[in-house]
Amino acid sequence: MTRVLGVDCGTKRVGLALSDELGLGATPHDVIDRDRAEEEIERLVAENEVTLIVVGLPTSLGGGEGASATDARNFGESLRRLTGIEVVFRDERFTSRIAEDRLLHTGMKRRDRRSAVNKMAAAIILQDYLDTQR
Repeated sequence: MTRVLGVDCGTKRVGLALSDELGLGATPHDVIDRDRAEEEIERLVAENEVTLIVVGLPTSLGGGEGASATDARNFGESLRRLTGIEVVFRDERFTSRIAEDRLLHTGMKRRDRRSAVNKMAAAIILQDYLDTQR
């Protein structure tokens, strides 16, 4: 079996999530600095036999794409070239807000939530993708 990697790409931090080997569930994995993200993702892909990367695509409420979406597409293309595996894009509208709300309900302190929200958002993006593939 293989795994799928979810990526929530921010300007400063990148959240990562991994699927289970059956491709049914997504688990938050890590948050890394954007400047070392490609290197870390390359290692993670190799270690976990990842065969697909799902990158969150920030779009406007109307579905349009701006500078953030262009950045996410460029980052995804860079990952495709680096790893040699397929990259798909998934609408990520509201995922950070949903992640923040979920973490808030756990009682996590604000400073801890700030570092965890990206990996939780990556898990939400990935789970949404996995659910649509069943």
